[in-house]
Amino acid sequence: MTSTALLTDHYELTMLQAALAGGHAHRRCVFEAFGRRLPGGRRYGVVAGTGRILEELADFRFGEAELDFLRRTQVVDEATLDYLAGYRFTGDIHGYAEGECYFPGSPVLVVESTFAEGVVLETLVLSILNYDSAVATAASRMVATAHERPCLEMGSRRTHEWSAVAAARAAYVAGFAATSNLEAGRTYGVPTVGTAAHSFTLLHDSEREAFVSQLSSLGHDTTLLVDTYDVTEAVALAVELASPERLGGVRLDSGDLVSQAEEVRAQLDSLGATGTRIVVTSDLDEHAIAALQAAPVDAYGVGTSVVTGAGAPAAGMVYKLVAREDSSGHLESVAKVSKDKASVGGRKYALRRRNSVGVAHAEIVGIDTPPEDDGDDRDLMVQLVRGGEVLVPTDAHTARAHHAVARAELPTRALRLSHGDPAIPTVFLDQE
Repeated sequence: MTSTALLTDHYELTMLQAALAGGHAHRRCVFEAFGRRLPGGRRYGVVAGTGRILEELADFRFGEAELDFLRRTQVVDEATLDYLAGYRFTGDIHGYAEGECYFPGSPVLVVESTFAEGVVLETLVLSILNYDSAVATAASRMVATAHERPCLEMGSRRTHEWSAVAAARAAYVAGFAATSNLEAGRTYGVPTVGTAAHSFTLLHDSEREAFVSQLSSLGHDTTLLVDTYDVTEAVALAVELASPERLGGVRLDSGDLVSQAEEVRAQLDSLGATGTRIVVTSDLDEHAIAALQAAPVDAYGVGTSVVTGAGAPAAGMVYKLVAREDSSGHLESVAKVSKDKASVGGRKYALRRRNSVGVAHAEIVGIDTPPEDDGDDRDLMVQLVRGGEVLVPTDAHTARAHHAVARAELPTRALRLSHGDPAIPTVFLDQE
C-alpha cells in the first residue's frame, strides 16, 4: 500500500491538533464540496474523479514513514501523532454519481463525520475533483461538438506524467473513445491507440521506406501520418502500398485542416480508398472541432486543450464546513458569509427537475430536508460510503455510461460554445 495521507496541506493537521487540544475534534460535522461557478463560463460541468477519491480513501493511513516525517519536521505534537497513527475514515459520504452533470451550488460531495476525520480529507478531495472535473467538463463539450465522430485523448506530453493518467480517465468518462496513455489503459481500462510520429518517417531514408516498414509491422489497417513532406504525394503512396481496399487511415497534423481534409478525402475517393479514415490532430479544441464538422473527418486527436481543461485547468470547487453538532447533539447550519465567497449552510439534498419529456430545467437543492419529487424528477444524491466502506463501483466505465445519460437530458442550450449562464438554474428551496 502507498499511503495518500500526506497528499494534504499543512494547515489541515495544525487545525486537527488545535481541535484535539480544544476538545472539539470529535464533534459531528458535515463538509461539502461544491463549485460557486462553472469552469470557463461553460453551461454545465461534469463530475469526475469521484472513483479515484474513493480508491484513495482506502490508502489514507498514517504509517511509520508518514508519522516519522511529521515528527521530525514538528508539524504536529505527539498527541496528534497518536491520533493519526490510528486514523481511518469511518464516516459517510454522499454525492453525485461520477459522470453526473453539475451546476453552481450543486452539492457534489457531502462528507459526514467527526471534524477530525473530515477536515484532513479536504486537499485530497479537492485536488482530484478540481482537476478531473475540469478535464471532463472540457472533454464533454468536445464530444458533444464532435457528435458521432470519436475524440481521442493525446495530451500526455502536455501535462505532469501522473496528471496525464488522470486526464485520460476523466476524458474517457466524458465520452472520449480512447487515449494514447498506456498507464491509463493499464490502471483504468481506457482503450489505447497510437501508430507513429514524424520522427518515424524522418528515421528512414524515404517516406516510401517508412510506410512499408509501418505497414509490414502494424498491418494495413494502421493509420499513416501523411504530412511530413508533401501530403498529396504521401496519400498516393499510402494507397499504392496498402491498396485502396485495405488502407485503414491517414492522419493530418498541420496546415489548414478543413481544406486539407477535403482535398485528401477527394483524393482517397478518386483512388478507390473510399473506406480509408481521416484522423486530424494539431492543437484541437471544441471550437476547432466545431469548425471541422463540415469537413470529411472521421476522428479527432486532442492533446493540450483537453488535459488543461480548455483554458480552465481547475473546476473551482471548494470544500466547506456546512453543519456541526450543537451542544444538544443536533446538527446546526454554519456558513461563510464573507463578500464574494459566501456559502450556503446546512446539509444538502438535490434532484434534477425535468419536464414531462425528460428534459432538465432546474437543479433543486433542499437544505436539511430532501426536496419533493414532482413526478418527473431524478434524485442526484447517491450514498458512496457508509461507515468508511465504499458502496459503489469506482471504475471509469460505469461513470462513462452515467455521463452519457446525464448529458442527454440537458436542454440544447447546454451545448452552446459561447460563454454564458448555466443551462439550468440552481434553486435552494429555503431561498425561493
